[in-house]
Amino acid sequence: MSPATSLPQRVWGNAYLLLILTTLMWGGNAVASRLAVGQISPMALTSLRWVFVCAILPLMLRRELKHYAPVLLAHRWRIIMLGALGFTAFNALMYLAAYSTTAINIGILQGSIPVYVLIGAFIAYRTPIGWMQAIGVAVTMLGVVVTASRGDFATLANFSFVPGDVWMIIGCVFYAGYTVGIRSRPAVPGLVFFTAMAIVAGIVSLPLLGLEIWNGSVIWPTHEGWAILAFVVLGPSLLSQLFFLRAVELIGPGRAGVFVNLVPVFAPMLAVLILGERLALYHGLALTLVLGGIWIAEHRASRA
Repeated sequence: MSPATSLPQRVWGNAYLLLILTTLMWGGNAVASRLAVGQISPMALTSLRWVFVCAILPLMLRRELKHYAPVLLAHRWRIIMLGALGFTAFNALMYLAAYSTTAINIGILQGSIPVYVLIGAFIAYRTPIGWMQAIGVAVTMLGVVVTASRGDFATLANFSFVPGDVWMIIGCVFYAGYTVGIRSRPAVPGLVFFTAMAIVAGIVSLPLLGLEIWNGSVIWPTHEGWAILAFVVLGPSLLSQLFFLRAVELIGPGRAGVFVNLVPVFAPMLAVLILGERLALYHGLALTLVLGGIWIAEHRASRA
């Protein structure tokens, strides 16, 4: 690399650094959801997030959107479904979950998404699941159970789960559905496709914000709320998408996708450092089970 190469160019050409920054921002989204409690309400954060994204990206990509408009319109129902599930529903449930669970739990539960994707791919496309992958699914799901029960298995008998953990699990299932759905996405550039789904997410989120206003639970951003919103818009919504797409361009989707497993590692670390949350023994056990199960499933798939 030439000494004259600038720092931004070096970063832009380093797939692994881009992926680390991406997963740090995604892990930071779990922390932001907890910081937002009392500063901006869940549906306000969800809606304003996508409204601001839609104020930036469509303007930047207006020529590309116009060029690919016929293709996007031909696949409009798929784009609507994916935007609603992956962007609106997942984030709304994450921000709602933060009112009754920890950022550590949110991050660990996010780690189970690859296993839900494996199950979803089997349901949607009959993608075979080998016996080692089945073991991986079982181990990861055990980690989810440990997280949701907080290591107290009496909770399972009483069905007395914390609502936030339940909301997060449902959100992860929705995001897995989104991930399975993009397997057959239209043949357009990734950023154009993302922008189309962001527009859908902004529109779909407005009724949720309206409901929050109607029942009197809306919290408009405080000074801290605006800072949280700015991070969510610039980090998890914009920069991370650009970084991830660039990394996929550099090293391919298979190798880039493995780095997503860093999210349930970074989220607890950031929760401890920024929020002062405390790691319990069950967190360590759950994280080991979730990541171990994913490793078993993916290792077997990669060898096959």
